[in-house]
This record gives sequence, C-alpha cells and structure tokens, in this order.
Amino acid sequence: MHTMFPKYDVIVVGAGHAGCEAAAAAANLGSKVLLITMNMQTIAQMSCNPAMGGIAKGQIVREIDAMGGYSGIVTDQSMIQFRMLNKSKGPAMWSPRTQNDRMLFAAKWREMLENTPNIDFYQDMVSSLLIKDNKVYGICTGLGHEIRAKAIVLTNGTFLNGVIHVGEKNFTGGRVAEKAATGITEQLVALGFESDRLKTGTPPRVDGRSLDYSKMEEQKGDNEIVGFSYLDTKKIAVSEQKSCWVTYTNDKVHELLRTGFEKSPMYQGRIQGTGPRYCPSIEDKISRFAERERHQLFVEPEGFNTVEIYVNGFSTSLPEIVQHQALRLVPGFENCRMFRPGYAIEYDFFPPTQLKFSLETKLVGNLFFAGQINGTTGYEEAACQGLMAGINAHQKVKDLEPVVLKRSEAYIGVLIDDLINKGTDEPYRMFTSRAEFRTLLRQDNADLRLTELSYRLGLASQARMDNVIVKR
Repeated sequence: MHTMFPKYDVIVVGAGHAGCEAAAAAANLGSKVLLITMNMQTIAQMSCNPAMGGIAKGQIVREIDAMGGYSGIVTDQSMIQFRMLNKSKGPAMWSPRTQNDRMLFAAKWREMLENTPNIDFYQDMVSSLLIKDNKVYGICTGLGHEIRAKAIVLTNGTFLNGVIHVGEKNFTGGRVAEKAATGITEQLVALGFESDRLKTGTPPRVDGRSLDYSKMEEQKGDNEIVGFSYLDTKKIAVSEQKSCWVTYTNDKVHELLRTGFEKSPMYQGRIQGTGPRYCPSIEDKISRFAERERHQLFVEPEGFNTVEIYVNGFSTSLPEIVQHQALRLVPGFENCRMFRPGYAIEYDFFPPTQLKFSLETKLVGNLFFAGQINGTTGYEEAACQGLMAGINAHQKVKDLEPVVLKRSEAYIGVLIDDLINKGTDEPYRMFTSRAEFRTLLRQDNADLRLTELSYRLGLASQARMDNVIVKR
C-alpha cells in the first residue's frame, strides 16, 4: 500500500506553544518528527494576550532557553516592549516580561521550526490514535491517513470538544473562527482515561484609533532591554519600544455589566468547567470583589503595524452589546469600536495524575501529554511542558532514561511535580509561591542551573555551554 508518510520517531499533535517546543526539542536531539496541526496558519498563535513572561512565568521562559528551547529567542525577536518586573525588590525576585507583536511572534516561530532539520509538517485533524497492547504506534487523521510513529505527543490546547460562549450564544470551536477537534477524548475515555472540563476566557479587542490616550496613564518600556535568551539575540532598540496604557473601570461600568448577568453563561450554569482563579473575568471581579470601586485595565498594542488593541483585565463572556456599552464608560474608551468581542471557551483536559514524571501516560505507553490538556493555563506553562515531553518522547524512542527536573532545580520541575502529585481541578498557573526554593530559582541563573544538564543530553548547543563556563 502506498503511504504518503515515512515512519516517524515522534509525532506532535498540535502546533501551539507546547507543540512547537516539543517538536523542536525532539528534532534537535535527533528524532525524526512530524508536527501535525489543523491549520498551518496558526502555528504558535498567541490566542490570548500578546505577552510573554512576568512573575514566575518569566523564569520559566529563561529555563526553556537555558535548556535550548526556542521560546526565549522567538520572544526576543518579536518584542515591542520589555520590562523587568519586581525591580523594587532584591534581584532574586526580578522577573522579565515582554509585550510582543502577535503576528511576528508566530512568524518567527514558524521560521525557526522550518529551519530545524528533522521536522516535517502536515495540516490535518487527528481524529484517533493507533493503539495496540497498551502502546501507541501512530495516528489516524480526519482525511483518513494512518501515520506511524514510535511516540506521540498530544498538545491539543483548548481544541478537544471546545465550546465557545458569548452571552446566550454558544458554538463549537477551538478558538474563535476555528473548528474544534473531536474523537480523541472519546477514544481515551473508552480506554479508561479520566477527562474533565475547564474553561478560560479572553477579552474584547478594540480599534486603537478610537481610543483617547490623554485620559490614560502611559506605561513605557525599560531603559535597558535584558530579554529572555542567554544567546545574543537581535532585539529592538530602547527607543523603538511601544507604550502600554493604564485606565480603570468605575461604578458605572460595573452597574452596566451587572445588567448582562442574567444572560451570562457563567451565572446561568451553561458553563460547567472551572475557570482560572488568577485571571478572573470582569464579571467575576465585580461579583467577587464587590467592595472594589475600580479595576485596572491594561491597554496593550497587538504589534508594530496594527491598530488592534488587547484590553487586558476585561476578560468576559457577556453578550457583545453589554461588553460594548460597558467599555464605552471606561475613561479613554468613550468612542471605542470593537474588533471582536471577548468570549469564554470550555474544553476537555485529562487530570495530570494519570501521567508519569516524564509526561508519558501511565495507561498507554509512548503517549505523552503537554500543555492545556494537562490542566495548565499560560503560554509559558505550556511551552515548558512541551519541551520536557519532546525530550522524553525522544529518550523513550531511543531507549534512554527519562529526564525529570527536580523542584530545587527549576520552576519547570515544580510545575510538573505539582501536576503529577497534586493534580488540578482548575487551570494551573505558575506562581513564585509554589516554589519552596524560589530564591534559588532566579531569572538570571537558569543557565547555571540547567544548561549543562541539557548539553549532556545533546540539546543545548556548544555555544550555550561555552557561555556558561565563562559565566561561572
């Protein structure tokens, strides 16, 4: 029988932050990799905010970079603003954060993947896995192709049976205007896996030309751009940075939002999944923190060459009309035009207690999970799991020992240990408070902690190792 596809070492399903890092890691270690995605145009899509890093998350991006992953380099090459957070505290607490050009970020990621030998690409949906004797040996696609591999990494994000909610309307989808993925959950549940639902949300995007910035506070970037990568990456000049702006909600905004509560999918019980506690929707904020007279909104540009603005702090699934009316009561937004409304999305995840520390599933050999399928939230959390799943899929295929980072070695170690030992029933986000060794897990020493370990594996380059030796 003629097949279009060779047999791969590793197939990565999904090309978000987790999938991209997984494909890069396995390929750079020497595995033959297929990265399969439903849409080649949305590789490394920043589905929510156009930013990377921040407190604890910034440390994770530095760790990914120290290990030889790509997120730090891509972030540096696509940033429009850099800030080192927590500068008022000691240097062990400092945390890097960038605003990024959303389109440039995805373009750079794709370019880096295309320039990585050993990675093939294919656009198709994966509808089921090929499993025999409790071992996975390939995938079956929506177009009916069977593709063989020694290991599979699932990084499905919010696509598994995704349902999008805006007010009283809901429809299936993995992201707005993108089809959901079906088949995989049902198959895994039939095999004895436990699955559950989570939800996350995103704010409206607005037309920057319709805003009055004179009513907001300007937030400029730093005068020194440190960036994320330990390699010497090309970054923008300090003077080229774009500003963010800060404004606030008020009582009038809150009153108007409350009028939509009876049409809110959250309050009418139409959404069963638990949402991220630390990224509450605006409806959550005004009901849970009723005593607060105002909430901060960050007005963030989506890139260098677009007027689209991301309204950070205004995540919502209320009806569009309510979103629009409420936004117009925010200082500076009196004439705002909406590009697209905020929405909530509910999706399947698999409680991560079903995994080994290598991120391989306990029930099915050679099958690895990374990212939101494990109940995490955040690009950085997804990317670091992708990195580790990619490394460990390669190790498994080559009959080598799995790589497990300790809690004392990396935030990545804390995250995976937390997931596997404690599980999660809400979207898991990394905080410094989760790490008992946080003062040792600094953003400036991730290379000293991790590069040598990765170099010995064959992932971190000689150049990275040389830098560490000089630094030591």
